[in-house]
Amino acid sequence: MWIGWIEFDLLLGDVHSLKEKRSVIRPLIADLSRRTEVAVAEVGAHDLHRRALIGVSVVAADAARARDVLDHAERMLAQEHPEITLLSAHRGLHSSED
Repeated sequence: MWIGWIEFDLLLGDVHSLKEKRSVIRPLIADLSRRTEVAVAEVGAHDLHRRALIGVSVVAADAARARDVLDHAERMLAQEHPEITLLSAHRGLHSSED
């Protein structure tokens, strides 16, 4: 069993309040979760209205499948959501035998 994760540091566009931030982040999380079949959550920068940290995790039978799913999530976020800027992505991949 392989567990993969990726954390995205995002800069949000024209957002001036935490309420506006939620209106951008909620649909983004729902879209990632639905289209990539991963677990997704806002994991940091909760008090900053123009920044967000989004965590994505996946469990797969092999490392290649876990990498493919994480790559797809990163491409989708970077290319299909013009309302955000992807500042960085940090990832990890671990086997159940580690």
